[in-house]
Amino acid sequence: MKELKKITNSTEETHQLGNVIGQNVSENMVILLDGDLGAGKTTLTQGIAKGLGIKRNVTSPTFTIQKIYHGGKMNLYHIDAYRMEGIEQDLGFDEYFYDDGLTVIEWSQFMKYLIPEEYLMISIHLLENGAREFCFEAHGNQYENLLEDIR
Repeated sequence: MKELKKITNSTEETHQLGNVIGQNVSENMVILLDGDLGAGKTTLTQGIAKGLGIKRNVTSPTFTIQKIYHGGKMNLYHIDAYRMEGIEQDLGFDEYFYDDGLTVIEWSQFMKYLIPEEYLMISIHLLENGAREFCFEAHGNQYENLLEDIR
């Protein structure tokens, strides 16, 4: 398992980090985003969408649980599992893992039973002065290669 840490000092830098990720991902990848409320999960996803070439405004799917964005080099399946704590039923989300797009899951700890064996985990920690630390853990060769690309 490869690891990487990055620090951003602004929303713009977080968008740029996401942009680099979006430019380098491949179809069928799964990215897990964990961190406290306001840590920057959706902000990073906005940057990923931009890197994919998606023009639509990306917002948190907290109330809808999932949003699908088309129009880039691949589809973006954006899932927010925050409201799924304690729910273990088949809602079909795992079908997106094997589709032609990228799946990004916020609050993935509430969907552990669905997570594939290979994925990229990004834990986000708030630091002083609005800075954020992004801790990447690559689980699988394609995700280790992705870390090399965003290094």
